[in-house]
Amino acid sequence: MSILTFRNVSLTYPARTGKGGAAEKRVLDGINLQVASDELVAIIGRSGSGKTSLLNLAAGFLKPTEGAITVDGTPVTGPGADRAVVFQDDALYPWLDARDNIAFPLKLKGVALAERRAKAEVLLARVGLADAGDRHIWELSGGMRQRVGIARALAAEPRFLLLDEPLGALDALTRTRMQDFLLRIKAESGAGAVLITHSIEEALLLGTRVVVLSPNPGRLTAEVEAGFNAEILNGASVADVKASPIFKRMHAGLTGLIHAGEEELAA
Repeated sequence: MSILTFRNVSLTYPARTGKGGAAEKRVLDGINLQVASDELVAIIGRSGSGKTSLLNLAAGFLKPTEGAITVDGTPVTGPGADRAVVFQDDALYPWLDARDNIAFPLKLKGVALAERRAKAEVLLARVGLADAGDRHIWELSGGMRQRVGIARALAAEPRFLLLDEPLGALDALTRTRMQDFLLRIKAESGAGAVLITHSIEEALLLGTRVVVLSPNPGRLTAEVEAGFNAEILNGASVADVKASPIFKRMHAGLTGLIHAGEEELAA
């Protein structure tokens, strides 16, 4: 089992000099968190809590000001094939068809054309797009594009999926369908996952655990064991899960945790 570890991680953006320069800003403070490969950890919090910054640190796009991030004890010093990122705006290459978008990480690894296209075909089938390999990106719906983006992330066989609001741009009906899809594809892949979301409902539905960050600077203020994802994977409908009293109580509790202190700030 692989472990992604944040050990006393803090992030400070330095002051910017010159006209209109900004003062030094502490974005994250003292984050301690572990994510195992059998988990999907959902991270929620108000604006300014540093959710996306935390994910960018895990991806290696940023370096922590203090502390360390490791995968199985090896320090994260930059982007790597062991961690794949799925963005809100699918970030696909419009000049490539769906198949070659998925195969692109394999091209970077030096995999021969025939082999990488064969692997891309397998992944297309796995995400329910077996007949879409030749289609241009602009011919695909939003949900189909996100499936291609997830398949591309899986192509490198990462140990962790880093999901930055991957369903945030979808309409409500497509988002619900994609939540179920995301749960199942994550379970099949064997990869751990970190999900950034603004939706408390989505965090509870998908997360093995839900982590709450408080803002200015971002601090880990609560961790809640969820487990509704296991119910869905075992056949329960999303509608039935959301209608359950325990789901409603946990939703209300997380809402209170996230918005605690807003009244004082507004006063």
